[in-house]
Amino acid sequence: MMAQLQQGGPDEKEKTTALKDLLSRIDLDELMKKDEPPLEFPDTLEGFEYIFNEKGQLRHIKTGEPFVFNYREDLHRWNQKRYEALGEIITKYIYELLQNECHLKKVTLPVDAIESEPKSFIFMSEDALVNPDKLLVLIHGNGVVRAGQWARRLIINEDLDSGTQIPYIKRAIEEGYGVIVLNPNENYIEVEKTKAQIQLSSDISDEPAEKRERKDKIQKETKKRRDFYEKYRNPQKEKETMQIYIRDNGSPEEHAIYVWDHFISQSAAENVFFVAHSYGGLAFVELMIQREAEVKNRVTAVALTDSVHNVWHQEVGKTIREWMRENCCNWVSSSEPLDTSVESMLPDCPRVSAGTERHELTSWKSFPSVFKFFSEAMKAKNSLVKPTPTRRSNRIKYEEF
Repeated sequence: MMAQLQQGGPDEKEKTTALKDLLSRIDLDELMKKDEPPLEFPDTLEGFEYIFNEKGQLRHIKTGEPFVFNYREDLHRWNQKRYEALGEIITKYIYELLQNECHLKKVTLPVDAIESEPKSFIFMSEDALVNPDKLLVLIHGNGVVRAGQWARRLIINEDLDSGTQIPYIKRAIEEGYGVIVLNPNENYIEVEKTKAQIQLSSDISDEPAEKRERKDKIQKETKKRRDFYEKYRNPQKEKETMQIYIRDNGSPEEHAIYVWDHFISQSAAENVFFVAHSYGGLAFVELMIQREAEVKNRVTAVALTDSVHNVWHQEVGKTIREWMRENCCNWVSSSEPLDTSVESMLPDCPRVSAGTERHELTSWKSFPSVFKFFSEAMKAKNSLVKPTPTRRSNRIKYEEF
């Protein structure tokens, strides 16, 4: 705009002078003082003044109102950080429920970890490895969720039943299953970088010196501009951190294989069942690829809930695809009634409606159907007849499978 004004006549030049004068009077430092409050939040639910009521709903202690994301208007970043801080507290709260309400024990990974190395953990029932009959394995999706959760959003905005794995765990225990709850997103710990590490990471390069100098000059100019705007947008510069990965558990896929090798495959259960949501389905398929013979020998049935696996991208072989068609069912987000067959473009397992169009709700909405599927799978195995996982919709005339 300044350039356009300068190209004009006397009136425009007069406007330019006035604009420059106005800009010179603006105290940017003063403006910055009006930015976001400190990123300091309570470390307990009570500190946030929230509590879960008797229905498992998160409610404000004083008003009884649901959680409010926009606690401070026009401060989205601060509100997001507040939401994340609450989410971390809820993760610990769910861990406590798994131990105190579901009576699961916490088991450290790797199993031979030394004191100084990063560690993860899973949860399992006391009889998980010795139950001779049935074992249920739960795998959540990707993102911020941890062991015992399906979706943080549901826990905060809906209730514990829809957002956690607790209903699955309680029903499984009631029906005589052992239970193992995986923790596939706990892949690393974060530690603050030292000044030396920050400098080292910026110095390492294989490029020729001349090209590197030119690139460094551009980066410095870019950084200078970015820092200027960042000072206004984000005056609270957060610390630089580095990730230290957990041995043999550095990804959801690695974690699933590790837990299989050290726990599931060592269990006494004649029938192993999986419930895998979203990315958890991809992790299960990768487990099948890596341990095909073992999985086929031990696993009776697999319930996927809106799984994001892809048999082509994961290069799944024909024998695995055939096994999945016979032993897996994927409850997907759909507007169709629960258990209605849904067309699939991939030659793997049957797809049926979860009775909801919301991805994060598919595990909860398909809950009763999943246990019915498992029961039918066991009966079919005992009678050497495969189960029929769904009721077919009269409106769907094609053959999906």
